[in-house]
Amino acid sequence: MQKKTLLRILAGVAVVVVVGAVLLFIEFRGSAVPAQRELFVSRTATYDQLTDSLLPSIRRHAAFRAYARRLRLADSFKPGHYVLRPGMSVIEIVRMLKLGMQTPVRVTVQNVRTPAQLARRLSRQLDADSAALMDVLTSPQMAAEVGFDSVTLFSMFIPDTYEFYWTVSPRDFVLRMKREYDRFWTPERDALRQRSGLSRLGVMTLASIVYEETSKSDEMPRIAGVYVNRLRCGMPLQADPTVKYALQDFTLRRILHRHLKTPSPYNTYVNRGLPPSPICMPGKSAIEAVLHFEEHDYLYFCARPTFDGYHNFARTLSEHNRNARAYSAELNRRKIK
Repeated sequence: MQKKTLLRILAGVAVVVVVGAVLLFIEFRGSAVPAQRELFVSRTATYDQLTDSLLPSIRRHAAFRAYARRLRLADSFKPGHYVLRPGMSVIEIVRMLKLGMQTPVRVTVQNVRTPAQLARRLSRQLDADSAALMDVLTSPQMAAEVGFDSVTLFSMFIPDTYEFYWTVSPRDFVLRMKREYDRFWTPERDALRQRSGLSRLGVMTLASIVYEETSKSDEMPRIAGVYVNRLRCGMPLQADPTVKYALQDFTLRRILHRHLKTPSPYNTYVNRGLPPSPICMPGKSAIEAVLHFEEHDYLYFCARPTFDGYHNFARTLSEHNRNARAYSAELNRRKIK
């Protein structure tokens, strides 16, 4: 009788142990994430801020806290961008944060006119403030390290969407962009560049003017050809977008004669040749347009009075003046100042 009782007790204990083991397994290794969610942990975040952000998105809080204590997560979590995926366990979450197993973010670099604008845009996509980014983007030492100067460094950025770790440092960001720049300038593109006689900086600078002149990608090679013709014969470029850049007023809808006299190395009405650096970050379509510029004998172009975004091209000044008068008359009719 005693033997049977002992066996029953042992069996009961075994059941309790098995059930407990199963419950522990479920608690620590079972799914703790009901739905996918992004988690951003800044370099300045405290452990309390981390848990305040994390816990509402997961189940099994007690298990998380227990395992986090065991791995001393409060003293060792890594900043970064993390993706909590459905089915992840408490153990996987804690180890991900402890080891810094980040998921890259997509960073878009385009449609900016100045380093300050680039710094502000990047600060909204990375864990770095705009001041720190601006310091690096205008640093003579950083520029020299990648083969530029503080004025021409802006020409190194090839517009595109890239993958970065959210916590990338401003310096490492620039170094990565230098690698992308070197990758962009293939031997084939350099061969095309030589057709125009422009340097890489010259291509990027002219592309920035073309990009500001038109949004019509099919017209860009023709406009690029006009500017190449002007450069070849020593004519000033007289590009209106460079006047806006010289004034740092990008809201101007009409360039007046008084604007043309603005003293600035970027004003191509008072200086021959290209400006010292790009006046914006040109789209790839504009860069390719300069590399594949159209061969023709046009020296002038003017926006069409139809305001369809395209231009009328001219070979002679008299022909251009007629086009310009028609466009100016339409501006006046629409009361655009």
